[in-house]
Amino acid sequence: MFIDTHCHLTYEYDNDVDTVIANATNAGVGALVCATADSKDFLPALQIADTYDNIFVTIGIHPDGVSTNPFDVITDEILSHKKVIGVGEIGLDYHYTPQTRNEQIKLFEQQLEIALKHNLPVAIHTRDAEQDTAAILTDKYHGVMHCFTSSWDLARTMLDRGFYFSASGILTFKNSESVRETFAKIPIDRIVIETDAPYCAPVPYRGQKCEPCMVVETAKLLAQIKNIELNELESVLLQNTKTLYPKIEL
Repeated sequence: MFIDTHCHLTYEYDNDVDTVIANATNAGVGALVCATADSKDFLPALQIADTYDNIFVTIGIHPDGVSTNPFDVITDEILSHKKVIGVGEIGLDYHYTPQTRNEQIKLFEQQLEIALKHNLPVAIHTRDAEQDTAAILTDKYHGVMHCFTSSWDLARTMLDRGFYFSASGILTFKNSESVRETFAKIPIDRIVIETDAPYCAPVPYRGQKCEPCMVVETAKLLAQIKNIELNELESVLLQNTKTLYPKIEL
């Protein structure tokens, strides 16, 4: 089976989450990691995870939420929940709000320390912030570079520090040749896949609302890039995901 290692089930699906999860199961996507990015998502995500055996959660505050989310909402009680498998998505994003750089760095570092305290992997968002991301993410942390589209230089640095890299539907986009080249270089035992649903729907669904079932399309292209059979890639990705997120029990 495939695992969508990063999707946002609390976004834009209204009351149709049951159908979204069923569609994933029917497509061979046997487990989903529901990422949070805002404190208001924590409880809804945990409620979904408590309802479904194959749904897991990462808890975190996205850099866009730096002004509205105090880091202390991430409590020990939440992180001790059996379905909480990591801290994320967290990181840095200077694309739209470079003026909040200092505040973003502070929030990022605080959440990294929370992850370290609980020995949890981190799911990292980085956009237009490679230098600061590399400087902050030392090898004392472990986790995954979510929806990775950054440079090979950053990939090489984070490979040396033991991180995994998540391929999203962006891998399939016509103008993403550099992303495909990067994933061709990343060792296959350090790759996982995701949708980032409801965003980044892969070809041939581009322009539609993305669902976790669509992660299979990303896997198909990744298999071509790595020149292996899809079923072989499926087994590798499953093992990689379980190594990245040891709390996943299926």
